[in-house]
This record gives sequence, structure tokens and C-alpha cells, in this order.
Amino acid sequence: MPSQYFIGITPPPDYLKKVEHFQQKWLDFLIVEPHITLKAQGALTPDKEWIEKVRTVCKSLQPFTITLAKPNYFGDNILYLSVLSNELYPLHEAIVRAISPHPKLISQYFELDNFVAHLTLGKEQHGLTKEELSNMAHAAEKELTPYPTFLVKSVQVYEVRSNSKRYEPLLEIPLG
Repeated sequence: MPSQYFIGITPPPDYLKKVEHFQQKWLDFLIVEPHITLKAQGALTPDKEWIEKVRTVCKSLQPFTITLAKPNYFGDNILYLSVLSNELYPLHEAIVRAISPHPKLISQYFELDNFVAHLTLGKEQHGLTKEELSNMAHAAEKELTPYPTFLVKSVQVYEVRSNSKRYEPLLEIPLG
């Protein structure tokens, strides 16, 4: 299987552990650490030539803050924490435009105009029922508050390793 990549933003270590611990109550296997997706898999090719383009974009932007917020849904089968940040959307757009995926891939991965910043908590396709997702949403409002505001100083490139089904951090790219 060819490597698959995506680019994300990782919350601070203490909150990351809090979310992982929360998810482990509901899921047997976490395919990736908690993160905010910045650029999905589309056009992130195994040759990794796109990494230099991402570095260039990141170098041109200063660190900025993100605030995590209340749980919400995509449809009724994906539960996530909302993300509030004015600077995140321009960064997403700049990275997508620098890599310039085919319009079909932009549409398939909900990028540019369809991008909604989020931190996924659980999905029906990961084995959760709609009822479990609903219970998870109610629990998140109690267990994952207060929602943090944190400074984003870098982005993380993740890769599925061929010997695992899990996305692992591959490379951290600093902002500024």
C-alpha cells in the first residue's frame, strides 16, 4: 500500500492526552492522535515533493491561536469538537493552493470553500452507533471542558506507516 499523508495541527500535549483518554473509553483502536486536519490526503503524493511547498507557506505565516469549542456533527455520523480561529482558514487555503490538487480531490476531501476546521472525536465508520455518538457528545461537554485556546507554532505531517493502520507523525513544520 502506498503511503498516505495528511497535514494537521496538534493540540497541546496535556489536552491531547485528555482527548485520547476520552476517545479510548469509546474506541478500541485510535487510527491517529487527536488533531485538527489542515490539509487532507488529496495530492499528498509519495514523492513528498509537496513538503517544500508546505514549508514555504508555513514560513510566510506567523504563529496564531486556535480555540477548541463545543461538540458538533457532520451529518449524524461524525462527532467533532468545533475549532475557532480566523487565521486557520487562510493557512488551509494557502497550503491547498500551493499543492494545487485536482478540483475533484478538493471536492472529495471537503477543502477550500467546503473546509470546516474540526477535531474528530468519533465516527460511525469507526464502529460507533449513532446512540454512542450522541452519548459521546454529551460526555464531551462535561469531560473535555474547559476547551483550550492555544498558540499554533507548527503543523504536523502525518503518514500511515506500511506496517501499521495508524497515522503517525512524520515531520513537524514550524510557522514563521
